[in-house]
Amino acid sequence: MKNKAKQDFLKYQGQTTPHPLAIPISHANGSYIYDTNGKEYLDFVAGVSANSLGHNPLCVKKAINEQLEKYTHVMVYGEFIQEPQLELCKILASTLPESLSSVYLVNSGTEATEGALKLAKRFTGRSEIIAGKNGYHGNTMGSMSVCGAEEQNRAFRPLVPNIKFIEFNNEDDLLKITHKTAGVILETIQGGAGFIEPKNDYLQKVKKRCEDVSALLILDEIQSGVGRTGKFWGFENYNVTPDIFITGKGLGGGMPIGAFISSYEIMNCLKDNPKLGHITTFGGHPVIASAGLATAKEIINSNLMEEAIRKEKLIKEHLKHPKIKEIRGKGLMLALIMETPEIANEVILKCLDDGLILFWLLFEKRAVRITPPLNNL
Repeated sequence: MKNKAKQDFLKYQGQTTPHPLAIPISHANGSYIYDTNGKEYLDFVAGVSANSLGHNPLCVKKAINEQLEKYTHVMVYGEFIQEPQLELCKILASTLPESLSSVYLVNSGTEATEGALKLAKRFTGRSEIIAGKNGYHGNTMGSMSVCGAEEQNRAFRPLVPNIKFIEFNNEDDLLKITHKTAGVILETIQGGAGFIEPKNDYLQKVKKRCEDVSALLILDEIQSGVGRTGKFWGFENYNVTPDIFITGKGLGGGMPIGAFISSYEIMNCLKDNPKLGHITTFGGHPVIASAGLATAKEIINSNLMEEAIRKEKLIKEHLKHPKIKEIRGKGLMLALIMETPEIANEVILKCLDDGLILFWLLFEKRAVRITPPLNNL
């Protein structure tokens, strides 16, 4: 039966790599995933940073079930007042500076990226976008266009034009941001490139350069947001406020969600000239929004953010080995940087055999991802 399921999986389901892990899942609960043979796996990846509260968290299940009893999809996003959508937008705004008060809910991080790029172009009237080399913002055409990883991009060209790239933490590159630039999009902490933090007030300097040329700073918090770095939003660690920012992944408590957030003035330009400047059918789906609201409330009203910092210190203090060259990242967004890609690969696969789920990063092949649920350990 197991072999038949794998054969069907490879035959009927579109694949992303030549060698998927192909673990047949039975159920998951808390910090553990179980396969159909009864094997238990301790999950230190959390669905690639998506399961902030682990698997099947009670508060999220309760919110979903209560909303299912009321209504599911009733109208395309933005036409009807739906309490779960509105309350989620309000609680997100309450965690943010006043300049970030308008929330546009979508279905995923990559869709949030698309919306943010459109918003920057629409508000400034400019077309040039500056992005970080080896950034990762999603895999749709616009998002891929601002990733700056030619190995990923070359097969899909031509992509969106008028994109230029800067090297993260390279202050000399900031002069590439000019009066032609609509927006600069960066991850607050570069994810696929190896969990690289900004250094020497780098993000503050990017924001200052954007202000000097009237460009907008877009920060991608799809991975680093929603408590993972010890603050509800990653940019709070670096004393900078973006003009637009993007969230997703961990906001849904295991359900698909995304949002781009800006000021009322900036966001308002999408509603007219032309109307429907950005639209989505299922964005802010009431069941998903209920899950997001429950997740946000749980993280805000608990000690999970403080615990993320404590657990970071615990991991960095005790996880030492000559072949681990450094541990990058913040909170529970951590990456072991091994001596070689081969060692990283061996560690991930051996741990999987032993029932511990770790994972790779996209562009830094020496990295081993550690992003457990915030309520793990």
